[in-house]
Amino acid sequence: MTQHARLRVTAGIAVAVLALLAGCSGGSRTQIRIVGSSTVYPFTTAVAEQFKRKWQQFPAPIVESTGTGGGIKLMCAGLGAQFPDAANASRRIKASEIADCRNHGVKGLIELQVGVDGLVVAQARSADFPGLTERDVYLALAANPFGKGPNRATLWSDVNPALPAIRIEVIGPPPTSGTRDSFNELYMLKGCNSEPAMQALKKQDETAHKQICEKVREDGAFVEGGENDNLIVQKISANPNALGVFGYSFVEENSDRVKDVPLHGVRASYDNIASGTFPASRPLYLYVKVQHVPAVRGMREFLAEYARESTWGRKGYLARKGLVAAPEAVRRAGEALARDLTPMDEASVT
Repeated sequence: MTQHARLRVTAGIAVAVLALLAGCSGGSRTQIRIVGSSTVYPFTTAVAEQFKRKWQQFPAPIVESTGTGGGIKLMCAGLGAQFPDAANASRRIKASEIADCRNHGVKGLIELQVGVDGLVVAQARSADFPGLTERDVYLALAANPFGKGPNRATLWSDVNPALPAIRIEVIGPPPTSGTRDSFNELYMLKGCNSEPAMQALKKQDETAHKQICEKVREDGAFVEGGENDNLIVQKISANPNALGVFGYSFVEENSDRVKDVPLHGVRASYDNIASGTFPASRPLYLYVKVQHVPAVRGMREFLAEYARESTWGRKGYLARKGLVAAPEAVRRAGEALARDLTPMDEASVT
């Protein structure tokens, strides 16, 4: 069976299944509904606004900021009008989440890498924090640094004498956020694995390694700021001694109030993130249920709008929102995926 034939069969099944479920839930939904990452939220919202201007026959899409983990869970909970069509994600979907999708009848996801982001430790515009390394961040925030007992550091200078003698206070994302997963991967794990003994521990006991490397202290040094990154911006701009963790786009959009803290002396700029020079760069994603595409009016057109050079390219309107364009080859592949509604290779996910 050809790919197009398979898509026609999938579309027919999707329409039948969604019609049945919509009838059981008291009516069908005509609006596209997208949930997920607070980092990707402003980009998808911008696409939704442009989509509504260009395709006035369709209702404006509903875009909600629920966090990556929460959004994927909602999307994967089933088929039908009561379940979202897509999820924004500031990390790649996990194998366990794909399994959850399949267990609820969601078979086939389109994976679009919508761009690249830098995960920034930021400070108030009036502050003068000189710079950090991943090891500095880990030693400041780990509950049990290198497994040697509870973290007793109170000042940044306790972590590294070259840092300021100010109280450690970092406002960051909650565990439900994809940004928290990225923070663990790009800062906490890197900092932890800077110690050779931790690399050896990972080979011996992955569970113990994860606990030592990723668990953050709960004594006020790390404060969960919720899923609203704008709130973190407000808090650190009002407190020059506090640092915040969020995506580069929020630094770009609030450059009058906040700025990045250099990482290994590298600033979080568009070019540094695009080239991978900035050490804490990460891809951003949109996941779409294949079975919902033919059943929800405007889904094909919305995907086509998202996967356009004039949308997500270096000179596209999302760049003005702070999105760093993915490499050209990735964008071209994404355009084809959106056009052909090609499901991702789930076997590639770990």
